Amino acid sequence: MKRFFAFTLIAALWLTGTPITQAQSTASSSTGLPTAKPEDVGMSGERLARIHTAMQRYVDKGLVPGVVTLVARRGRVVYQDTVGFRDTESKTPMTADTIFRIASMTKPIASVALMMLYEEGHFLLNDPIAKFLPEFANPKVAQVALNEERTGTPYKLIPAARPITFKHVLTHTAGFANTYRGITQPELAKLRDARKPNDTIGDMVKRLAALPLNFHPGDAWEYGPATDVVGRLVEVISGMTLDEFQQKRIFAPLKMKDTHFYLPTSKLNRFATLYQPDDKNGNKIKLMEAANAESRFVKEPNIYFSGAGGLVSTVADYVRFHQMMLNGGELDGTRILGRKTVELMTVNHIGDLPVWLSGPGYGFGLGYNVVKDVGQAGITTSVGQYGWGGAYCTYFWVDPQEELIGVMMTQVIPYTHINIRQDFQVLANQAIVDGGKAKATPTHTAIR
Repeated sequence: MKRFFAFTLIAALWLTGTPITQAQSTASSSTGLPTAKPEDVGMSGERLARIHTAMQRYVDKGLVPGVVTLVARRGRVVYQDTVGFRDTESKTPMTADTIFRIASMTKPIASVALMMLYEEGHFLLNDPIAKFLPEFANPKVAQVALNEERTGTPYKLIPAARPITFKHVLTHTAGFANTYRGITQPELAKLRDARKPNDTIGDMVKRLAALPLNFHPGDAWEYGPATDVVGRLVEVISGMTLDEFQQKRIFAPLKMKDTHFYLPTSKLNRFATLYQPDDKNGNKIKLMEAANAESRFVKEPNIYFSGAGGLVSTVADYVRFHQMMLNGGELDGTRILGRKTVELMTVNHIGDLPVWLSGPGYGFGLGYNVVKDVGQAGITTSVGQYGWGGAYCTYFWVDPQEELIGVMMTQVIPYTHINIRQDFQVLANQAIVDGGKAKATPTHTAIR
């Protein structure tokens, strides 16, 4: 009966957003992580409750359908909340086990998969990826042609100054064509439009390799399809599809039971509907993609596994993955990475190259942005914080200095007209009330 009572309390907490109480501090949340009263880990329950108020405000204004938020500190969940709706048309309430399209929050997981193979001795970071993907041998860089140069194209090609390495694809410095910036933008758009139903990620990567680069590898940071190449490298080196590798080597060991490239139809009743702004000012939302079997995250053939953005997941699963990272590569007795590899992944590798998507104060590690300067970043955080977000308005960060993880998930695209992700981070961090512990911050020299 005591166990049942504790479970009932936790279920009620998940629905109301009330911080963990003392009665629950030795229990386990639906994440499988232990829970704690906020005050037991240096946080204020009263101040954490501000998260619920702020998230509810976004729902009440019609800017997002519903939100799931979670804060964990020192390995314990201290706050978890749901507000709003999974589907606004049917008024289905948002629940803790709602499954979301996490888009680019797939990237850290694919990067960890590749670094697991690094730990097995298959490659070094400065090795050329052509060692395993020969289509990337002898890359060319596109440059604007001068008036007197007859090229027959809008650009001329020159040999790349250096090979594309594993570090380049993990840090978005390879120079790959992308769909929104660069001289080769139209070519990549055509490439993606030509995708066939039975294509695999290997087919796409070969076509990407046929396009010239936007810049010499290592010369700039540019967001794009690099993590699809990371995922393809996992497939070639391991001999498994990315889906198979991640299920066997990451998701099953970490008990991430609701993380998939393609959602099983048996779980459609927990899938979140996707919305978009209803007008140019983003004042209200309207349906973009229903949560049904026709979604591209469900519909067959289930053979295209994008390391850059293909997964669906829950807040519960995602916090388990990053508790593993915060623990130095281990969770509940299961080791995924060595501690030194986690440290390597979560420091800046690109020197002073601007990470324009994150803004000033950020560098980039192996699959994560990394805070270099709190003042320049302009948000409540710590040097060494790492994290990323997804295109459908999901977000997470890990703060090793504060031993804190925040995860937020909703489903609206685009979301740049609202500050819900930043607000959540500020509201989680303002609830830290202990004196803190000074920790040395590792550094890393950028290598081209």
